[in-house]
Amino acid sequence: MDVYTTEEQQVEAIKKWWRDNGKAVVLGAVIGLGGLYGWRYYQSEMETSREQASEAYTQVVSALVAGDAQAEEKATAFIGDNEGSYATLLELQLAKSFVDAGDLTKAAEQLRKVQSSKDETLKTLATVRLARVEAELGNYDAALTQLNSVTAESWKAQVEELRGDIELRKGDTAAARSAYAASIAAATNPVVQMKLDNLSQ
Repeated sequence: MDVYTTEEQQVEAIKKWWRDNGKAVVLGAVIGLGGLYGWRYYQSEMETSREQASEAYTQVVSALVAGDAQAEEKATAFIGDNEGSYATLLELQLAKSFVDAGDLTKAAEQLRKVQSSKDETLKTLATVRLARVEAELGNYDAALTQLNSVTAESWKAQVEELRGDIELRKGDTAAARSAYAASIAAATNPVVQMKLDNLSQ
């Protein structure tokens, strides 16, 4: 049996429900739509920000590659204004440009900054590059210390080859031979095999 016997009672029940719940319904709709609009606006702003950072990054890298006189200043400004992967990648690029210019001390400073990255791959890459720079500066023990901090198995072949090169420059042929052998055990490489063969002669 129907609870409301007349149409007037049904209308009165709807009006009463609306008086009791109308504000909550309207408020819920406003909050829901506002939240949806806010989220879309936030997403749009984030996308725009990423696109602008990407464009600025590309321009600074192009300036570094072209040897622009103000490239270092532009790169430093970009790194100061941005954080995250673009800034870290630019720090690596800046270190490379210092190496190309022969300023190994500045390159080492830049690579040390990258080592504080949260990205383990970039941190490891910076560490291996810093070991190379330290070796070029004649700081063999510092270079070997850097290599000792790289524990990722995927880097073992490259790290051991570099360790062998550094040990050879130090004059420790036995340590170089051992490092080259460890590199070949991790991944076959004809170049490392030639280095090892040359030590046997």
